[in-house]
Amino acid sequence: MPLLAITVLGHDRPGIIAETTAALAELGLNLEDSTMTLLRGHFAMMLITDGPAEPAQVEEALGGLTAGGSLSVSVRAVPAEATPPGRPSYLLSVHGGDRPGIVSSVAAEVARVGGNITDLTTRLAGELYVLTAEVELPEEVDPRALAEALGDTAARLGVRATLSHFVSDDL
Repeated sequence: MPLLAITVLGHDRPGIIAETTAALAELGLNLEDSTMTLLRGHFAMMLITDGPAEPAQVEEALGGLTAGGSLSVSVRAVPAEATPPGRPSYLLSVHGGDRPGIVSSVAAEVARVGGNITDLTTRLAGELYVLTAEVELPEEVDPRALAEALGDTAARLGVRATLSHFVSDDL
């Protein structure tokens, strides 16, 4: 049976996580992976679940969330993929004055060496822009060379970037 990808988006209010996960548990679904966050007053949740329910059943079970139109729910089947063996992980941090192009420029440097960004968060606090990302790099990539390239790119943007080794097993 395929896994289900579920998204819940909309205006934040207390109880969204509790209501959503209770409905999924009642259907016998297990949360395999998830991310949930608040973005300027809007709630965003993405879940990968495994279990006996079909997408239409999940949409029906989560129908109460969409009442009033403040939240939208999407459910779709996705193929179960084997987890690839772990690659070296790094933490990328960028901070400085806000301006367009920061995310695309640093992401392009990571992609240029075949790296994969597995998690990325940005925040704007007044004039300060902060980006943190978990990055997986192929074994053959020299992380010092990438850190230097990221530093050069960041300097052109007027921000500062650091790349440090991150051991995910410590989580």
